[in-house]
Amino acid sequence: MRWLPVAPAGVLLLLFLAGPVAYCVAVAFTDTQLTGQVSASFVGFANFRRAFADEDFRHAVVLTLVFTVLSSIVGQNSLGLALAGLMRRASRPVRTLTGAVVIAAWVLPEIVAGFLLYTFFNRRGTLNAMLEQLHLPPQNWLFTLPVLAVSFANVWRGTAFSMLVYSAALAEIPQEITEAAEVDGASGARRLWHVTLPMIRRSIATNLMLNTLQTLSVFGLIWAMTRGGPGNRSQTLPVFMYDQAFQKSLIGYGTAVALLLLLVGALFSVVYLRLMREEI
Repeated sequence: MRWLPVAPAGVLLLLFLAGPVAYCVAVAFTDTQLTGQVSASFVGFANFRRAFADEDFRHAVVLTLVFTVLSSIVGQNSLGLALAGLMRRASRPVRTLTGAVVIAAWVLPEIVAGFLLYTFFNRRGTLNAMLEQLHLPPQNWLFTLPVLAVSFANVWRGTAFSMLVYSAALAEIPQEITEAAEVDGASGARRLWHVTLPMIRRSIATNLMLNTLQTLSVFGLIWAMTRGGPGNRSQTLPVFMYDQAFQKSLIGYGTAVALLLLLVGALFSVVYLRLMREEI
């Protein structure tokens, strides 16, 4: 009877999560194509062997890791913590205004945020207009530095979540501990390293795990800004998967790439969960 209250949620998870995953696993071992095929046949691990032998796939893996580290582990995490710390010391109007601006970027649909950042980084966009006002040479940012451009876009859009997580975590730190560290003469940097970060380490691990998983699956933002280009210089695994499955009609191969992306996310989750378990 203890399982009865959660039975509806379990049924929904099996229907809308486990079911599609199981179907994708089955398709990944076939040569299913979107068009021009009468029937699919079982090909075993051929799609996975093809992926590991594909230079474009390996390049997409590297770009995915770079994009995740830059925009999630470093960008969103660090900026969210900095904003949360600064807002604790700011006045109420400043906190309200800053929170509204940061959260507004978060609640925008991904495709809308991608279009806004496309206009910002475009050759005739806002960033180059600002550089020209400062008498600095403009750049074609989406061509010369596409990975940095989409990483910045993801930081701009996703920092609000980290800020909210760290704001709640910092609010739980007893004021007496911080005051005692100040009385002992600890500087701001030493209080941050020896008091604040150890006390919110579980929140840091949780935030890193959720942000990493979300960043690994970012598609609309990159597709709206660069479509993985120029060439394949910003083609992360979700974009590569979409290109193979729906642009080149290789559903079986694209699904195998999707499962490999799922495996990458699972590995990150295991690492973060082990770190959290060791802190208990």
